[in-house]
Amino acid sequence: MSIHEECGVFGVMASEPVDAANICYYGLYALQHRGQESCGIVVCDDGLFTSHIDQGLVNEVFSKDTLASFPDGTMAVAHTRYGTTGKNTRSNCQPIVVNHQKGRMAIAHNGNLSNAAELRSTLELTGAIFHTSSDTETIAYIVTKERLTAPSIEEALSRAMDTLEGAYSLILMSPQKLICARDPHGFRPLCYGVTEDGVYVVASESCALHAVGAKLVRDIEPGEILIFSKNGVISRREHCEKAEKKLCIFEYIYFARPDSVIEGRSVHAARIKAGEILAKTHPVSADLVIGVPDSGLDAALGYSQSSGIPYEIGLIKNKYIGRTFIAPDSRKDQVNIKLAAVEEVVAGKRIVLIDDSIVRGTTSRHIISLLRNAGAWEVHMRISAPPFLHPCYYGTDIDSEEHLIACQHSIPEIAEMIGADSLGFLPVGSLGELAGK
Repeated sequence: MSIHEECGVFGVMASEPVDAANICYYGLYALQHRGQESCGIVVCDDGLFTSHIDQGLVNEVFSKDTLASFPDGTMAVAHTRYGTTGKNTRSNCQPIVVNHQKGRMAIAHNGNLSNAAELRSTLELTGAIFHTSSDTETIAYIVTKERLTAPSIEEALSRAMDTLEGAYSLILMSPQKLICARDPHGFRPLCYGVTEDGVYVVASESCALHAVGAKLVRDIEPGEILIFSKNGVISRREHCEKAEKKLCIFEYIYFARPDSVIEGRSVHAARIKAGEILAKTHPVSADLVIGVPDSGLDAALGYSQSSGIPYEIGLIKNKYIGRTFIAPDSRKDQVNIKLAAVEEVVAGKRIVLIDDSIVRGTTSRHIISLLRNAGAWEVHMRISAPPFLHPCYYGTDIDSEEHLIACQHSIPEIAEMIGADSLGFLPVGSLGELAGK
């Protein structure tokens, strides 16, 4: 079992009509790692919304003909989803489009509301009828309700933020404005950039900006509301500095792409640092350092550079297994199909194996078994995160301690269970170094 993150959001704002759907398509492609269950695009052409959403990967949902069916527009909002709240059904696909008395809006959201159930119950008691099981519809309802009395859509969003609790980085599109916001803690990332043609682009990660030729301007601040309109870019900061900043450290360890920059810190550099720390805190005599593709590779390189132990590619990932692949029932068989050990590299060697996390331990056990079957003499596992001890309700799918092996067993016990000769985790106290603090 792996840790999964919820989604990626993407938005476009231009002064003149552009092929906004095509821009979103490439942006979503760059954010595909954040969600593989469903995706969608909504384009605004002079107040007219055209949308297409469905289950599947970006290239499955959007064919050449589908993209050609979108009109040019001055704005668009897009989303790719891994669901942590709500089942994987078409009704839970985003962006969500809402028609209401003051107009219409489309909304895309990354994160989890910790008070979603309470808010939903209150809304239902006032007559609200929900069509999805996602937090995003709850946010849409609250913003819509506030819009009935608020003078603007951004004011409605600001009022809604007084009610929302938990993690949310979101993009909201009205017929005239593109608005983005982060929760006051800033749990999930959000940034914006601009192309040479003056098109503004908002995305969960900077890698998506680069994919469409936009240069990073800055991150949206925790609690900030940023409004893009014909009047330019306006920042509202009434919710800023109301709470301690708490960007999820797993953005650096696991979720984000290595070429992204979050809060001024390169994700690649953060993972290199994690490997360096592991080499110093959990040294071992070995012949090779290898990483588990993909998020363990950078940390493995850092471990190698710090320890002086050579780095090698010892595991190969099958990159052609898509969403439609019929997975075998056995976790072991899934690992065997997804990963392969390079026997010429690992046979007869003492291996330091770097991965980003251990959740239940089943995947780690099968990977170590792969290496031993390929002839590895020793396998010393190092994890570029601390032991995962508690559930997370802010955008991952770990909701119970019973799913976490580190809650039930000591580190030596886990090492024995997964078949490792030794096991070491990143110290909790070093997490600040990953973020450059």
